Amino acid sequence: MDGEISAHSREADRDMTRLWRTWRTVYEMLWDRGYEVSDEELQISLQDFRAKYSDPMGYPDRNKMKIQARPTEDMKMKYTALPTKSNPSPQPDCGTIYVDFCPDSSSIGAKQVRAFNHLVDENNFHTGIFITQTPISSAAIRMLNSMPGRICENFQEQDLLVNITRHELVPKHVLLSPEEKLRLLQRYRLKESQLPRIQIADPVARYLGLRRGQVVKIIRKSETAGRYASYRWVI
Repeated sequence: MDGEISAHSREADRDMTRLWRTWRTVYEMLWDRGYEVSDEELQISLQDFRAKYSDPMGYPDRNKMKIQARPTEDMKMKYTALPTKSNPSPQPDCGTIYVDFCPDSSSIGAKQVRAFNHLVDENNFHTGIFITQTPISSAAIRMLNSMPGRICENFQEQDLLVNITRHELVPKHVLLSPEEKLRLLQRYRLKESQLPRIQIADPVARYLGLRRGQVVKIIRKSETAGRYASYRWVI
């Protein structure tokens, strides 16, 4: 009996530790995208995470794990189109983001996604991130991407165990505002389609929530130049 309790305790501890790492990466991802998050949220300890988000048996309680965050002023600037005659006062194409950890461990399909979409729409969230323990079906992915005026994304917990952007071999990616993008194209007398490209499905593009048509600045270290920048058009 003691052995069983010990085994359960070790399993619960392992699950909590893995999910804590994912939780930390999610907060880092929100911060890197430009949302308002506190240092306390970014740096939550395993002990505090366990106290807040475990069930009575010591296992993770994903029903408690929900996040909302608002965009910073800097993020709003980067997501506001340039004024035009037809739209002289464009509004930022960003807003409150909602993150939900799906408690189901298998068979993630239309039922769970429908419930998530309803919650995002009902609460007027601009963006939703649905984090699952296992892959979701292709039909569910289509449903996730089907809401007009909303952006919904899916990540698996294991994809976020490690923050790929913190690896020394991954260069820093910085999203340009529409004004910065225009200045870049004017300076080099280019069309955006003449820039090198980055796929929207690229892991760093997914992490940053990049959208088609945006331009990202990539800053690399160089032994000779110190640092140098290149640019990619998101497609």
